[in-house]
Amino acid sequence: MNDRVLTFPVGDRCGTPAGWVVIVTVLLSCAAARGQTDEIQVYDATIAAPGSVNLTLHSNYTFAGRKVPDFPGGVSPDRTLNGTAEWAYGVTDWFEAGLYAPLYSIEPNGDTRFNGVKLRGLFVSPGAADRTFFYGINFEFSYNQTGWDRKRFTSEIRPIFGWRLGQLDLIFNPILDNSYEGLSRLDFAPASRLAWHFSDTLAVAAEEYDDFGPLRRFLPLAQQSHQLFAVVDYAGPVSVEAGLGWGMTRASDNLIAKLILSSDLN
Repeated sequence: MNDRVLTFPVGDRCGTPAGWVVIVTVLLSCAAARGQTDEIQVYDATIAAPGSVNLTLHSNYTFAGRKVPDFPGGVSPDRTLNGTAEWAYGVTDWFEAGLYAPLYSIEPNGDTRFNGVKLRGLFVSPGAADRTFFYGINFEFSYNQTGWDRKRFTSEIRPIFGWRLGQLDLIFNPILDNSYEGLSRLDFAPASRLAWHFSDTLAVAAEEYDDFGPLRRFLPLAQQSHQLFAVVDYAGPVSVEAGLGWGMTRASDNLIAKLILSSDLN
């Protein structure tokens, strides 16, 4: 699930939660580091309104993580900042098109790597925010630099299932990562979210991000990645999602912070 020093259209709202989170983002950017995931987020099937353009800034920083890259020449997550800008356009009430550019990492020594670009198409049940049961599916297609992924071209298939039960949300994304090596080699990396809404603007959530390995044979538990995040959401002119995550297995990064800022541009 990322960020750098970017300006964001918050106007004179520095006294609001959105304003101070922007300041925190800048401070995190100054602690330059590097990571292996550009987006840490559970999709809830909400999309931009038809004709609307949305910008989402994703950031994650690994305070304590793996010090050895997953492959020679790759990025080691420890003390790394990963980020991307996600540009979205609402095509219809059931389809949103998106572009992630740039994807980048800032390593502990301050060096910046540009990791590639992604295109996506998100198809959802219309009016998901008002439904008890909602669903959708997201397809992402990535062009990767060699230091970010072993494969130049990869993709993601992300089904979305969720229930809104009063103030409670339960959401599941059974994600399949595709390196185009056959169906049995699809990687199962689900994400889930349990959220409680105190109001229309404030919620807290527990999120879990897992990577079990290829479908043909899951990895041994010690080699699987399992991370649990505590998250706070603020919905406003600039929506904010901030969280802190802990690893639950030896193969997981131990401590990660994530920050997501989102705003409609028209």
